[in-house]
Amino acid sequence: MAKQFDDSIAVFARPASGALSSVPFWIGMFVLATAFVYAGFAGELGVAALVAMAAAGVGIGFFLVSQERRKLAAVKGEALVWNTAMPEIQRETLIGEVLALSRYLDVAEDQIADLQSAYIVAEDLALRQIQQEEGVPVMRHVAAFGLPFDAVTVKNGVLVCADVMFLVTPDVRQEKVDAAVRKMSAVRKSAPRNSGLETRLMLILVTQLTPADEQTLRSVLKTKRFSETPVDIDIRLLDFETLQRIYVTE
Repeated sequence: MAKQFDDSIAVFARPASGALSSVPFWIGMFVLATAFVYAGFAGELGVAALVAMAAAGVGIGFFLVSQERRKLAAVKGEALVWNTAMPEIQRETLIGEVLALSRYLDVAEDQIADLQSAYIVAEDLALRQIQQEEGVPVMRHVAAFGLPFDAVTVKNGVLVCADVMFLVTPDVRQEKVDAAVRKMSAVRKSAPRNSGLETRLMLILVTQLTPADEQTLRSVLKTKRFSETPVDIDIRLLDFETLQRIYVTE
């Protein structure tokens, strides 16, 4: 039976950094106002202008942080429906990806186990890197609203569902992209209404390509098949050898 997570949105939603409580804010504004008045009476118009700009900046920052807090408060009681993906689904996904790669690479049957191990390592290192870049916890192999993804995270009020693909040719299988987009469209429809929670699909492409093939892939990623989709897509391109140097060999 799948294990149920604590599914409140606030669990993995990290508040915006540099948040100001109301008391320090008003103390700071009082000090700035006093400095502004003093500079005005002293005829230091340049200083007064700088103080006014500083006060405006602090006020805007406080407003933005307050908006984020209200947004998180509004969804605090909402629940995201997610569970660990069933082992059978994880196994089927892994086998499907490895078999597809074996056909591209023309791998012998007795080498498929090695390819499977390489795929598992690539996925693990890629998700480590995404967690490092995003600075928030990444949950692996999660079914969001019943739809399996390789990873799920929540950051700044955005539910990000990610799928990892290991590429050895400068192209992404269209059926894989279509399947991910369909899943994300269903998640967006199932997300709590009136919560302000946004959704985004992240495609993590782990590559093992020549420089020329990588350039070709970057050109492919700029085409309409990725830009004109019904969901917001964030594409991350990661080099397998670089990941191994970062997390394994160095």
